[in-house]
Amino acid sequence: MVKTLSNNELKEFLEEKYDLFNRPSYIETDPIQIPHSFEKKEDIEISAFLAAAIAWGQRKTIVANAKKLANFMENKPYQFLLNTKEKDWERFKIFKHRTFNGEDCVFFIRSLQNIYLKHNGLEAVFNEGFQKNKSIKEAIGYFRSIFLETNHLHRTEKHLSNVEKNSAAKRINMFLRWMVRSDNRGVDFGLWQKIPTSALFIPLDLHSGNVGRALGLLKRTANDWTAVEELTATLRTFDNNDPVKYDFSLFGLGVFEGFGKTETSTA
Repeated sequence: MVKTLSNNELKEFLEEKYDLFNRPSYIETDPIQIPHSFEKKEDIEISAFLAAAIAWGQRKTIVANAKKLANFMENKPYQFLLNTKEKDWERFKIFKHRTFNGEDCVFFIRSLQNIYLKHNGLEAVFNEGFQKNKSIKEAIGYFRSIFLETNHLHRTEKHLSNVEKNSAAKRINMFLRWMVRSDNRGVDFGLWQKIPTSALFIPLDLHSGNVGRALGLLKRTANDWTAVEELTATLRTFDNNDPVKYDFSLFGLGVFEGFGKTETSTA
């Protein structure tokens, strides 16, 4: 059982775990290590998006497959997108990560190419979607509409979160955390300046959801967008300017400490 904690105790606990897990050593076991191997802004964005896009399942497999994608792009993702020849698409057709297959992979790479050639890149697309109503949810929805401009099989759409259908959009929210947050701790990049950190939403997954419920931060049982909004709203009461920093706390507690697997909240 998790004892009932006051709000001050909860904040202190979350801050302690945030400090513990938000360190460069975190990178060594996380898919964020892939974009950290690049220096050019566009290379970081592209490799980060692809690593986040396949971030489900075993972490070692995610990292290995994200490295494979970077290798397929000759470890120069931006230049690859600008200079791709038709024969270059063949290498992606053998890619597989769980239910994400070669056809899905080719579509994702082609869509990224379209975004950089015709829409000024990932940052510009998310900025445009966000600026309409200062809404991350709308930014994600707008991004999805642009991403799906490229011809694709209908089945591939399942690999791109649809917040209009109440998807938690864990992987996109994680990607946005990587790109937007800047705290000089060496993990998140803080490359994008026009979306405020305060607007971000928690990348909700099984681990962060279980820990959130065990601590009494989240009541909703489904891991969907409604739960994302609820959990993020709770975390904003602890830090309104940077609520998603507690993603380190919740995820770290779940993955590295096994917290929330059997605990029942009394809060």
